[in-house]
This record gives sequence, structure tokens and C-alpha cells, in this order.
Amino acid sequence: MKINYINTLAIIGTIGLMIGCKGSPKPTQSKGESEIVLHCSGPDYRSDKKNFRAYATGESSDLEIARKKASSNAKAALASQVQTTVKSTTDNYANSREFNNVEEIEERFESLNREVVDQQLNDVKVICEKLTENSKTGKYKCYMAVEMKADAVQEAIEQRIKNDDRLKIDYDYEKFKETFEKEMEKMSNN
Repeated sequence: MKINYINTLAIIGTIGLMIGCKGSPKPTQSKGESEIVLHCSGPDYRSDKKNFRAYATGESSDLEIARKKASSNAKAALASQVQTTVKSTTDNYANSREFNNVEEIEERFESLNREVVDQQLNDVKVICEKLTENSKTGKYKCYMAVEMKADAVQEAIEQRIKNDDRLKIDYDYEKFKETFEKEMEKMSNN
């Protein structure tokens, strides 16, 4: 009787080990689908409250052209993101202040935004670059992520405002900084 009890425990233990050793289940994929790896993208390459970041790719049969396309596309995406954030900041700032000539001030801010974004694109830093080659087509693909410091953008705006006599009259640096930081915080939460 004792032997049957031990044999039963041994069989149950062996079955348990066999079931447990199957390994973790593989992720299910729909028929005809395969996972795509996007280098230089993901949470580490998203904008946050301290940095503007953008990601892009470029493809060509020439390696350098693939890199140039990726760089150009990433900078364009970054410029768009910076411009949107700065415009939102200046709109919110202008609306929170009581200017005499609101339309004129908004037009001056809009012009200022374009100048700042164009100027700041010179301070873009590549934070990730991966190159691949498609063995079937012979084409190169460049994945690239770029970054620009939010502080540099904020300081450039401040300098431009201080150099504009009309904007300088109604400009409140602390209020502008607070508005800019709120916009950057929103970006971090997305």
C-alpha cells in the first residue's frame, strides 16, 4: 500500500514537471502577420518635459541618401512638434494676458515662433541611428531619432521677446515660463 502511494506521488510529480516545462506560450499572431521592429522608437525616444524628440526613417539604394532622408524627416517631425508646442504656449500666454492690441501681439508671436524654430533646428542632436540592408532589394534603411533641449527653445523665445520692443512691454517671463512648462508637461503625459 505504501509503495502504491509513493508511485502515485512520483507519477503526479512527473506529470507536473512535464506540464511546467512546456515553456511560456508564444505570443499569438494573426495569420500572415509578422512583428515589425522599429529601431530608435519607443518610450525612450518620446518627447518629455525636458526634451523634444522625434523619430523617422529613410530608405534608398544609396546608404548616405537613406541617412539624409532619415535626418531630414526626423528634423521635420521635430520642427512640427516644437512649432505646435510653442504656438500653443504663446496662444495660451497671450490669452492669459490682457494686451491692448491682442491681434497684433498674436501676429508678432507667430512670427517669433517661426524664427525660433528655424534657429533652434541647428541644435538638434542625433540620439539613435540604426542602419539595415534588405538582402532582397539591396536597399538601405536608416532609422533615426533626434532630440532638442526644451530649455534652449524657451531661452530662444525669451531672447526674441526681449529684443522686440512691443512684446517686451507686456512680457511677463515667469508667466510665460509657467505656460511653457505646462505645455511640456502635457507632452510628457502623452
